[in-house]
Amino acid sequence: MDILKMGQEILKTQPFSQLVGAELTGFEPGQAVLELELRDALKQQHGFAHGGVLAYLADNAMTYAGGSVLGNVLTQEMKINYARPAIGDRLIARAEAISSGKRQAVTRCDIFVLNDGEEKLCAAAQGTILSVEK
Repeated sequence: MDILKMGQEILKTQPFSQLVGAELTGFEPGQAVLELELRDALKQQHGFAHGGVLAYLADNAMTYAGGSVLGNVLTQEMKINYARPAIGDRLIARAEAISSGKRQAVTRCDIFVLNDGEEKLCAAAQGTILSVEK
């Protein structure tokens, strides 16, 4: 099984990911791309993506990126900066492991909103992913 198919199978076992409709569209060592359709149920009262949805995408995409180099992992910590309201049709989270050792990886993620065919950066995150292997 290739790494993308394996990652997609893992995503299917995550009830929250299924609830929001996340799709793993890219996955290779050190990198992951997670996307979701920005439907009304994921928006806040002003009509743009809820910050929690953006944080979820960053967290999960960075965990995939870190897990691709470490194995079984959890997020140890993360920080997110919201750059602009996410108004559009689709959210795209692109994460990469920027440094990794035996037990942890430092990752970053940019989240874009796709609106009328144009991508705009709406959030940026950084996190530490920790191996849970013994």
